[in-house]
Amino acid sequence: MASLDFEREESRFRAFYAAQRPALEEACAAFTATIADVVAAARSVDVSKVEGRVKDVDECVRKFTRKYRPGLEESNTPYEIQHWITDLVGVRVVCLYEDELEKVAQIVRSHFAVIDVTDKASAVESTEASFGYKGLHLDLRPGRRDLPALAAHAEQPFELQVRTIIQDSWSVLDHKIKYKKSIPGQLKRRINVLSALFELADREFRQIRDETAAELLQAPDETVEAGAEMEDTSASSKPSALGSELNAFTFLKIATHFFKDFEFDPAKVDSFVDDVQAWSPGITRARFNTLMRETVGTVKRYKQYFEEQNPEGSFNPYTVIRHCLYLSNRTVFRPALRNVARESFEAWLADNV
Repeated sequence: MASLDFEREESRFRAFYAAQRPALEEACAAFTATIADVVAAARSVDVSKVEGRVKDVDECVRKFTRKYRPGLEESNTPYEIQHWITDLVGVRVVCLYEDELEKVAQIVRSHFAVIDVTDKASAVESTEASFGYKGLHLDLRPGRRDLPALAAHAEQPFELQVRTIIQDSWSVLDHKIKYKKSIPGQLKRRINVLSALFELADREFRQIRDETAAELLQAPDETVEAGAEMEDTSASSKPSALGSELNAFTFLKIATHFFKDFEFDPAKVDSFVDDVQAWSPGITRARFNTLMRETVGTVKRYKQYFEEQNPEGSFNPYTVIRHCLYLSNRTVFRPALRNVARESFEAWLADNV
């Protein structure tokens, strides 16, 4: 029965916690796995990690003492501590970009009953006594029958935190700042400035993502123009950060024209373009496009021959491009092919070209 005796209620809560700990751990594992599954199935957000935890008993007592005990005792309202700790079980989803927080929230709303939502990302704490921002918090409970793995935990509420990597990093560091209320004004100001820099980094990462995507969409499609080797310098041409050089963006624009069904991995593209620039410093996107148009037909014929002779061999688009580069200038692009591949290609060229 609820009371105003804190020592009694703390003892009862600790006994309750000890008895419930195994069930809380099971619920935490089930919630974490389910959240990870439903977010992954949506395929609309880039998630860094999904993790769960059962709140430490001492932390629960400190939270109650700090947030709820003064008001309850002031109003002479009896209490049981466990009724005031809604985040005994917590799950955290860490996204890459800040505009994905609400996307995750929408996904989980379709699978769980929402008890409460706190948007701590839009209300940045900037007073002298508190620092930082903490993302989006949702108090949830299993709400749908299509999640049988959660049937045993249907009455267990839990807290879902949705943060970006930057917000998560700030939160970790923020917890390490001791004696926040006693920090001198100048130190508080410096910490607030640092908090603002973290928030700015979040926005910059999102804008870089958006502008990168925009560059790929805006890159001129040189492959459809016979005079592609001439750069468009007319006043009506749309300015682009791409420039005239061959870089990852212009490479992808050209390469995906020749290999429409191939998915180019960004990391491999970066590495490959570095190699091409090392072999031919200053190569432009127009020059790369031209040499591809001039040689790809011959190389595709060789590819067909190679695959007939080597059923287990690999001749992917990168291999095609390497052969195209070599065929365009056998001196400059000699490093594009290894000795065995170069000798085989030369032997075929001698008989077929």
